[in-house]
Amino acid sequence: MAIADLRRDYNASSLNREDLNADPIAQFDLWFNTALAARTPGNFFRRAGVSTYKWFQSVFGKTSSEANAMTLATADREGHPSARIVLLKGVDARGFIFFTQYEGNKGRELTENPHAALVFYWPELERQVCVGGSVVKLPAAESDAYFQSRPRGSRLAAWVERQSTPVPDREFLEARYRKLHEQYPGAVPRPEYWGGYILAPTRIEFWQGRPSRLHDRFRYHKQPDGSWKVERLAP
Repeated sequence: MAIADLRRDYNASSLNREDLNADPIAQFDLWFNTALAARTPGNFFRRAGVSTYKWFQSVFGKTSSEANAMTLATADREGHPSARIVLLKGVDARGFIFFTQYEGNKGRELTENPHAALVFYWPELERQVCVGGSVVKLPAAESDAYFQSRPRGSRLAAWVERQSTPVPDREFLEARYRKLHEQYPGAVPRPEYWGGYILAPTRIEFWQGRPSRLHDRFRYHKQPDGSWKVERLAP
């Protein structure tokens, strides 16, 4: 089958203006929690009936994507873009929180150009959320707290090598990891080059797939007074 022949119609739901919360963060929380529940279809469809659950399994299988997985798009000072999947680790009134090394590719690009975009895609719900805004570092105390909440292996891995730098082979990484395991038998401190970012949104778009590509799209755009203007967009 040719790639161009791969098609899927969207029939799961619809989205209307009256469905939307005035606060896009509250609206995101609602959709995110629905996506999180969809990772365990038995819970998500308990009230929807057996036939709906069987349909879900036949189309998507027994598992679904990580609800907090998001594409993070950044660009350098010349505007050359790059993108990768990272994990959302928090969302509050300030914006969307993720963690990484400050000196890797995305960290360097965010230093040069502190603007970024996020995309969440939840195929099991036929939904996506697109976010754009400016990015700042999370306060050090919050990065410290999150780092200490990570599994020990993940904390050690942050010390193995600076992100995105070339390494000779896998054995190099594993040898470094073993050495760090001995070096830090107890607490593992947070590297100064590792921490969190907050993307403060200026626009958030909610997309619901619909039949015949007549999708429902609503965009929140932040106004100078801090309020949000909501517009329906053509699909």
